[in-house]
Order: sequence, then structure tokens, then C-alpha cells
Amino acid sequence: MASSAVALRRVVQRYGPLLLALTVAAAVWASATGDIGVRSPLPGAVPLVLALLSGWAAAMLRTRRWPLFLAAAVGWLVLAAAAAGVVASYQAGLRLRGRRLAGFLAGAAAVLAGGVLIGLEVGGVRRMTTAASGNVLMLAVCLVGLPLVLGLWVRARRDTLAALRDRAERLEREQEARADRVRAEERTRIAREMHDVVAHRVSLMVVQAGALEVTAVDPATVEAAALIRTTGRQALTDLREVLGVLRQAGSTVVPEHGLDALDELIGESRTAGLRVCRRDEGVASALPATVGRTAYRVVREALTNVRKHAGDAETVVCLRYLPDGLEVLVRNGPSKGGAALPGAGQGLLGLRERVELLGGRLEATPVDGGFLVRALIPVAGVA
Repeated sequence: MASSAVALRRVVQRYGPLLLALTVAAAVWASATGDIGVRSPLPGAVPLVLALLSGWAAAMLRTRRWPLFLAAAVGWLVLAAAAAGVVASYQAGLRLRGRRLAGFLAGAAAVLAGGVLIGLEVGGVRRMTTAASGNVLMLAVCLVGLPLVLGLWVRARRDTLAALRDRAERLEREQEARADRVRAEERTRIAREMHDVVAHRVSLMVVQAGALEVTAVDPATVEAAALIRTTGRQALTDLREVLGVLRQAGSTVVPEHGLDALDELIGESRTAGLRVCRRDEGVASALPATVGRTAYRVVREALTNVRKHAGDAETVVCLRYLPDGLEVLVRNGPSKGGAALPGAGQGLLGLRERVELLGGRLEATPVDGGFLVRALIPVAGVA
């Protein structure tokens, strides 16, 4: 329905002036020949020229109004033709305001008065039609009054709709501004809580790891303390970036790693004690940055879960380069047991949503006593 209305509006905008010009010209000619008005005694060339000029004036209405007003006055005084006058009165109500509208009414009254004088002079049917008091009043209403009122009503309706549209847009902007303000306040609150809780505890961990690194005698303990301190410092750096984004009202995002940083991620996991290896299958090809970042996120979350729940299990990270996408598999074997770290269980849910946004799918299922995370990320349509 909406598309039909838009198509109709386009047709009217494109062919409306031509249709109006043909209608006005035909009506003026019909009035001059006596079909819908008083037959003119003038030579045929005069009504034809006036009809063509009236049609041209109607076609030029979007850019110039005065030719139509002039054609309406000349057509009424010379031929008693009302078509151009009706259109001129409607356009006056639609477009003129204040003094210009008052000037048009004065001009219309003068033209009607001139038509009365000409009718009295010519006599006959012209006198009866344009000079009789009752007909003059009816002509004033039909030629000027009704079209003018219709134009005023259409203009008032347009102004009302424009005001309502502006009000709706203003309310929408105000609502968006309030929502942005509420989001900014919530982001600031979250950032403050993260800083107060997480940053404090990670900083304490880094300080304690540094003290242990200095006081420990066992080389293995010193190495582990150094790793904890380095990892904690990196966590504080990442947390600072996240907090900076939360405090910003813009759409700045934290820089994310891609497949080029996958070996570094696996190396960090090995340093932390995880037995993990990488295997690539297929012909490696250039992938969109979004696909690379998503694959990195899948591997990182999967390795994090392995460290939490099966830190002693053997783990394999496999990248399969497919003709139409990339398949990421992270599989760990059975664990011999041990205390699992706490987790909220939201990591895989967020990853699944991220992969599905790219048109892919993610599976996370137990396999042979271990666990398999498999993500298939298509390349087609991804920027």
C-alpha cells in the first residue's frame, strides 16, 4: 500500500503540470466556443492563442505564479473563461499569505468588476452571464471563494502535518538524548564498579606476585611469580582500555586481535601450564578482519574454559580453511580432575551470538570425556 502511494505521488509530480496545462487550455477553448461558457465573437485565432497561453501559464505554476494570474484576468475579461481563474484562486489560497493574499482578492474583485462593465457593454448572453447581479455573486463564489477556501484548507492541513512531524522528530531526538544520557550514566557506574572491585584485586595480585618473585628461592616459584605479575599487568592494561571505552559516549571499541595473534595466545596458554598445540588444514587465504577477530575470540574463550575446567588435559586448536569460510575447532581431552575455577557460563553464549551475527554457527559439546568447541564462520557477505 505504501509503495503504491509513493508510485502514485511520483506519477502525479511528474505528469501533473502537463495534465493541468492540457485541462486549462481545453477548458478555455471550450469556453470560447460556447461549449461550457459564452461563445466569443472574436476571430478563432484569439481564443486559440489565449487557450495556449493559459495552458503554458498553468504548466509554469511551480516556478512562476504571475503568468497564471495574468492569464486568469485576461481570459475572464476577453473570453469570460473561468478555468484559469479557478486554478489561480486555489493557488492563491495555497501559497499566498498576508498582504499578497489581500492583493489577490483586490485584483480578483477588480477583474470581476471589469467583467461586469464589459458584459454591460457587449450585451446579450455575455451581459446576462457576467453582469446580472445574481450571476456576479455566484461567479464570485465559484471562481474565487470556493477555490480560495479549498487552497487555504489544504495549506492549513499541510502546516498541521508538518508541525506534527516536527514535534514527533523533536520528541524522538529528545528520547534518544535521554536514552544516551542514561546509557552513559550506566556505563560510568559499571566502569566505576569494575575499577573499584576488579582493578583493586588484580593490583593486589600483581603486588603480591612481585613480592613473591623477590623473596622466593625456588627458580620455578620465581618464574611462576613473574608470569603472574606479567599477566596481571597485562590484565590491568586491558581493563584500563575497557574502562576507557565504558566512560566514553562514542562508539569507540577496544582494539581486538586477529589470527595473527593466535600463536601468541597459544604461547601464553603454554606458559600458564596448558598442553596445547595448533594445527592448520587447507590452503590459508586472506580473510576479512571480522572473521579473524571472531576466530581469535572463539579460541581465546575455549582455552580459557580449558584452563578453568581441565587444566591438565591435552588441547588441540585446529583451523580449517574452507572455500567459503573458516572452521575453528578447539578440543581438549579428559581431565584427571582438580579444582575448577568459577565461571559465569556467559562466554560461550556471547560467542554464539557473535558467530551467528556473521551468519555462522557455534557448537560446544562433550566428546569422549573431553570437550569440543566448533565454530563455522562464513566469508561471503562479511566485510
